[in-house]
Amino acid sequence: MDTIANHLLARTGDAHLGLVAGGAGWTWDEWVTASRARAAWLVTHRVPGPFHLALLLDNVPEYVFWLGAAALSGAVTVGANPTHRGPDLARDLAHTRCQLLVTDRAHLPLVDGFDLGPALGVVSRANPRVLVMDEPDQHAPLDGSAGLFDPESVTVEEDTLGYLIFTSGTSGAPKACRCTQGRLARIGATVAQMFEITPDSVCYLAMPLFHSNALMAGWSPALAAGATVALPTTGRFSASGFLPDVRRHGVTYFNYVGKPLSYILATPEAPDDADNSLRRVFGNEGAEDDIGRFARRFDCTVVDSYGSTEGGATVQRTPDMPHGALGRAPDGTVVIDPTSGDECATARFDTDGRLTNVEEAIGELVSKTGGSGFEGYWDNEDAEQARLKNGWYWTGDLAYRDEEGFFYFAGRSDDWLRVDGENFAAAPVARILERFPDVVLAVVYAVPDVVTGDQAMAALQLRPGAVFDPDRFAAFLSAQPDMGTKWAPRFVRVSQELPITATSKVITRTLRTERWGCTDPVWWSPDRPGVSYRVLKPGDIADLDKALASRLDVTTS
Repeated sequence: MDTIANHLLARTGDAHLGLVAGGAGWTWDEWVTASRARAAWLVTHRVPGPFHLALLLDNVPEYVFWLGAAALSGAVTVGANPTHRGPDLARDLAHTRCQLLVTDRAHLPLVDGFDLGPALGVVSRANPRVLVMDEPDQHAPLDGSAGLFDPESVTVEEDTLGYLIFTSGTSGAPKACRCTQGRLARIGATVAQMFEITPDSVCYLAMPLFHSNALMAGWSPALAAGATVALPTTGRFSASGFLPDVRRHGVTYFNYVGKPLSYILATPEAPDDADNSLRRVFGNEGAEDDIGRFARRFDCTVVDSYGSTEGGATVQRTPDMPHGALGRAPDGTVVIDPTSGDECATARFDTDGRLTNVEEAIGELVSKTGGSGFEGYWDNEDAEQARLKNGWYWTGDLAYRDEEGFFYFAGRSDDWLRVDGENFAAAPVARILERFPDVVLAVVYAVPDVVTGDQAMAALQLRPGAVFDPDRFAAFLSAQPDMGTKWAPRFVRVSQELPITATSKVITRTLRTERWGCTDPVWWSPDRPGVSYRVLKPGDIADLDKALASRLDVTTS
């Protein structure tokens, strides 16, 4: 039977190195033993109701041991996102009805004192349902417990719910996706085969283990193949620590999501960067130009594809795809106008590569067959229905498709802008801004125009040591042949660090809410966007806020 529990039990007695972190290492057999000890604790402390275990830890050995323990005991792992704070994090754990919490002294203050429901109660060190792993008196009960747990005493099937994985929540409240043990086991085996992961491979798990990318593209493939898992020295992704970790552990495979490639490429280049063991890199949402640059700089193969936590739709890159495309998708994947329900027109481009039929071509990416791969959300029927309208899987992502069948990403469904009567999507504009040599990350979003419609605002994170040059930036914009006439941002926010999720996805809803009233310096072009920029001063902000308030008063009266 294809389950995570069976994949782990198959490693019993395996003396091959299974896990390395810093200077410590564990064989696969030791990993299984540690997981069985923790499974005994889980079974002893469970109470009636959903058998849900919350893990609030960095990527440390204890996290992978508890992942194994939950699989063996039939518990459901709920990965808590430590970048959430206070009520938001408490809401995640209460919503998923967790009855047990494993954390450490560094993370306990994030939920200390919060009442997380009848099963878990108020979180504190004294709560017997909370295990703080780096406090010796709480760790002691686990020692010698492996023999107390018999895997045969628990029935785990392929359809056993194993994981509640939160979506990133970059544009709205995160949702908890259901994932069975069978689904994760099958994904792990498939990825291991695709990237030739074997017991001799070393898989670097730097993406946070509460996220689907780490579980589906990192942990489960390593488990399926019996490869070695290497955790980051700091317990978290570090751009400066990436190459040292690769060399220290002999890493051959790395998975990513979001912008880690951009951050690594922003580190100082060295002549011997290609002198490393890395061979294959797999992820999604990497910047187009960064994929090739990363492969050349570190002498490896990078495969970037489109996929969602829910698993309802995929798009695969192909060698013949045009620059900027996502790739091709299986039959039944289409772009739909969400209002009419009709398939959108094929994209048309001018000689400069600019999309000329934006309103006709851009719609929502939909899989007519993807509903079978989506296992639903936890206790969120409205969100499920929105995903499965008409029996189709609606991704919530905007896209367009050319006449050769290649798909292009255009942003999230709320990333439309309407500037001076023209509609366009944010993602193509952000891709252009990321060509600017000093930019590490760029995001484009709508802010309200003081008269009507929207204005485009961009938030830029520059490379270390770079200083924003408004004249150089304006000249760059005017030189881009595929920049639409309304696309140039009126406002440019320059940040040392953009608000991001733990997987390096920019939290656009935060930027959209803050608009120009933020602590970062903002440049603006009050007359014609993209021609020239000057610093937005307090008096300008007051005038904008006053004009916007007047517009809103008129609109609502």
